[in-house]
Amino acid sequence: MIDAILARADNGVIGVDGQLPWHLPADLKRFRALTMGRAMVMGRKTFESFRSPLPGRRHIVLTRDRDWRSDGAEVVHDPEAALALAGGQAAVIGGAEIFALLLSRIERVELTEVHATPAGDAFVPPFTGWVEAWREDHSAEGERPGYSFVTLLRQPTTA
Repeated sequence: MIDAILARADNGVIGVDGQLPWHLPADLKRFRALTMGRAMVMGRKTFESFRSPLPGRRHIVLTRDRDWRSDGAEVVHDPEAALALAGGQAAVIGGAEIFALLLSRIERVELTEVHATPAGDAFVPPFTGWVEAWREDHSAEGERPGYSFVTLLRQPTTA
């Protein structure tokens, strides 16, 4: 199964200057649980946003730069190669271009809806044509915005 795992603000922002524009420990914990032991497909900028490779996960990095290499990264140059290397079981974790490239192959979206409208430079449009299968809402606390954990499934096509 190919999943997308991301946090997205109400205005579509997923990042600013290569980082998340919010700090939600529960989202980070959920991300860890959803990706542990799995192959993660990501772009170069997403990989470079980590201080070091995340333990217990494979890092398949999709990049156009044929010369780019980094410790802990399995480098590929097209979406088919990324999915083949992952063996058809992957968590697509970003960034925006990678989500767009692989959207037609994603079967489930594990989304954290961040109820805020931060400034940003990376955006993902709303997921239209998907069915909400699960939701868990969390209220704002202090400086932390409210958020919702949501599971979306691809809407079945009708013949």
